[in-house]
Amino acid sequence: MSTLLFRRLAAACFVLLCSIGTAPADVSLPSLFSDHMVLQQQTAIPVWGWADPGEQITVTLGDQKQAATAGSDGKWCVKLNACEPGGPLTLVVKGKNTIQVADVLVGETWLGSGQSNMAMTVASSANFPEEQAAADHPQIRVFTVSRVTAETPQEKCQGSWQVCTPETVGSFSATAYFFGRELHRQLKVPVGLINSSWGGTPVQAWTSLPAQQALPELKPVLDNFDQQIKNYNAEVAKQRFEKQLAAWKEQVKRAKEANQQAPRRPQLQGDPRQSPHRPASLYNAMIEPLAPYALRGAIWYQGESNAGGSTAQLYGLQLATMIANWRQRWGQGDFPFEWVQLPNFRAPQKEPVETSGWVIVQEQMLKTLSVPNTGMAITIDVGEANDIHPKNKQAVGKRLALWALGTTYGRQLVYSGPLVKSMSQDDGKISVRFEHVGDGLRAKGDKLTSFAIAGEDRKFVFADAKIVGSDTVVVSSAEVAKPVAVRYAWAANPEASLFNSAGLPATPFRTDNWDTP
Repeated sequence: MSTLLFRRLAAACFVLLCSIGTAPADVSLPSLFSDHMVLQQQTAIPVWGWADPGEQITVTLGDQKQAATAGSDGKWCVKLNACEPGGPLTLVVKGKNTIQVADVLVGETWLGSGQSNMAMTVASSANFPEEQAAADHPQIRVFTVSRVTAETPQEKCQGSWQVCTPETVGSFSATAYFFGRELHRQLKVPVGLINSSWGGTPVQAWTSLPAQQALPELKPVLDNFDQQIKNYNAEVAKQRFEKQLAAWKEQVKRAKEANQQAPRRPQLQGDPRQSPHRPASLYNAMIEPLAPYALRGAIWYQGESNAGGSTAQLYGLQLATMIANWRQRWGQGDFPFEWVQLPNFRAPQKEPVETSGWVIVQEQMLKTLSVPNTGMAITIDVGEANDIHPKNKQAVGKRLALWALGTTYGRQLVYSGPLVKSMSQDDGKISVRFEHVGDGLRAKGDKLTSFAIAGEDRKFVFADAKIVGSDTVVVSSAEVAKPVAVRYAWAANPEASLFNSAGLPATPFRTDNWDTP
């Protein structure tokens, strides 16, 4: 090739590359703004995206139009005026190109997040054939966020909206779906559910790093993971895995010969920098990109991972921090936020009190009700002793919906299980008064069980407990002459015996503030 020809080809390539680098960028939208989406009713609706710096953008929905100019970073945002429920509508975004988002509904939109019990699908839940056959709900739509991690906050995530049909419902988050279905039945408006969840993950993965760094109490949690990153060696991890794999193969061989169940296959330790357990990794990748999509509120099912470690006592602070973090990021004020209290799990209770990380997280969840505009679905009666993923997600979703209906939507109904209101001591007995009793407290079975009582020696014994009037339980024991403290259902798997007239169980509780146990 001649020098002159080479120079001409090089020049042509340079011009082509420059033209590609400076080509106009098409207007683009986050994946949330896609066909079948549900927009939040009766509030301003942010719509945002990307374009060329300085590009003029118009956004049209129904009979309203808003305009914006892309900033120097290419970002733009408009706020549509509040809309009444209904649809379908078409969202049109126009710049140098035009995007049309079809089949848009306006109704109630909620974010559902957490670990495996939020991720657990309808197909894995109880009575799936019946649920599938009945799942013709075209006004219920679910957006499932793809599971990825990120070391820094991201602008975009992947996912798509699906209309609820018998063909699609099996892949929906069961907790979110049964929650949304009850809202849809009661409110008679479209319901959109955004499912951003990942099994086995801790609460610190779902909270931004600055929010956690601002609290000295959480420094040990952050430092612990930073140390894991420093200690990680890919080659050492590979060698360790190969040894574990060889040992596992021998164990499988022996298990087959003995006609026993084979052990689980070992897993290669991955780079902790990409771990879904890393603090803020899921907030960065799976929460940050969703804001500020207009929501009514959020539901949360998590805590199992935090119950197994040494930091269970921090869970209330971590949960409150996450709630504040999300609320600040969305900029909608103290939007409704509710969670599922951990259900009964593991071996049935035998001792008067059985403190564990599981019980501590349950209590931490109860204490977090002090955060404004929060609620809790009590599920101490619908868990399974041998399965951390109980299949009765219908009850879970409905109880979450009851709180939303009774508070956020102002319906007159019993929306919570009994919560302790006050306690008093008199004549060798302790009286515990409750709120959220409906028409009155009820005992499941012949009598109340799972109550324990203690004196100043802090030694708990099983107690006698009786319902007096509509809202009070009187607790006593012949073994404790001067009682000072009562605990109820203080174990990972107690017998839930105290309910209200709506059939909702009382939360596990204690009246003392002693260092556990």
